[in-house]
Amino acid sequence: MDIVLEIAKRAKENTKFISNANTKIKNKILSDISKYLIAGTEEIIKENKKDLEISTQEGMSDSLLDRLKLDRKRIEKKAESIDKVIKFTDPVGEVVFGYNLPNGLILKNIRVPLGVVGIIYEARPDVTIDASVLCLKAGNCIILRGSSHALNTNKKLVQVMGRALKDNDFPESIIQIIPSTDREDAVRLMQLRRYIDVLIPRGGKSLIESVVENSKVPVIETGIGNCHVYIDNALENISMDKIAEIVINAKTQRPSVCNAAEKLLVHKDVAKKILPAVLKKLEEKNVKLLGCSISKEIYSSIGLASEEDWYEEYLDYKMAVKVVDSIEEAVMHINKYGSHHTETIITSNYQNSIYFTREIDSAAVFVNASTRFTDGEQFGMGAEIGISTQKLHWRGPMGLRELTTNKFIVLGEGQIRE
Repeated sequence: MDIVLEIAKRAKENTKFISNANTKIKNKILSDISKYLIAGTEEIIKENKKDLEISTQEGMSDSLLDRLKLDRKRIEKKAESIDKVIKFTDPVGEVVFGYNLPNGLILKNIRVPLGVVGIIYEARPDVTIDASVLCLKAGNCIILRGSSHALNTNKKLVQVMGRALKDNDFPESIIQIIPSTDREDAVRLMQLRRYIDVLIPRGGKSLIESVVENSKVPVIETGIGNCHVYIDNALENISMDKIAEIVINAKTQRPSVCNAAEKLLVHKDVAKKILPAVLKKLEEKNVKLLGCSISKEIYSSIGLASEEDWYEEYLDYKMAVKVVDSIEEAVMHINKYGSHHTETIITSNYQNSIYFTREIDSAAVFVNASTRFTDGEQFGMGAEIGISTQKLHWRGPMGLRELTTNKFIVLGEGQIRE
């Protein structure tokens, strides 16, 4: 039996139920999912502990174990984020634009669901909840394929969410999970273009590249986060404490996530003043430091970074440091080595901030703020399905509207084309 094909067929068949569901019933299902997650906290944590024990035995790093972990507080936070999604305007049916044509035809362009969304992701059970909730509200069916590290947790989460669908007389297969972690099943999912409308990979570079290279289904890349903080030479009225706070928060507030800063660039004019203080505080936070030869001369305890380091997303307490000659060099470095996710400049110069935000080719660019804010919830979009780093069909956090496409509706009275 081709289990992936059967799952995909059920999803395609059930799009008619969720795509035509009104906002009231979708919100009712979401509300019930929130309640069931809270009610099922103990059984979810029980399954999560199994995954944590197995992953610990297999040598998973502490930062990745942190991504995998679900406790009562995190489950409650996810339930709260669902309540926020309920309050957001349903994008389905929204008129994007419309007008009357000279021949009397009335034209409207409206938002409609994508259909069946497949998502392939790593050890992030919170993604299971976020992706399911957003797809459901946007009128889509979803097929989840998580990693082996989170299999027990993900299956339990899908089971709990399925109770809410069943209680509201909707097919549980609107939210489905591939119950194996065989690579062949993931590849099979990538081939089913007839049944799956879009595929979204969430994870490291190798996972994303594998999906992009092997998928016959259209892919939305939620890219890796090789994010940068650039400290400019114009720092009037910006204190050393404020600079350090931004860098420390961007790197250490939660280093295992894609919007954590991985690289620190500093203008040569302020490097000798800034780096000793900032790097000392990073080391106090147990951050392993690498850097260019100039940064090592200034702060001798750091190691030398390799060419590969500048491309790497560490997802850990690790950071590479580079001294640059100008803001132009900083921009060129980021655009070459970065992953087009999130970058920030610390500066008091208006023109420099405008130049940086205009020239950086990334989904999100900040001025005088931590990179950690690139997040659907922080942006007021509710939960997100990921941060898209490509240019079609959306860039940045993907919330409800970004999980829809468009349709033209044209009303006529017998018009024919001459």
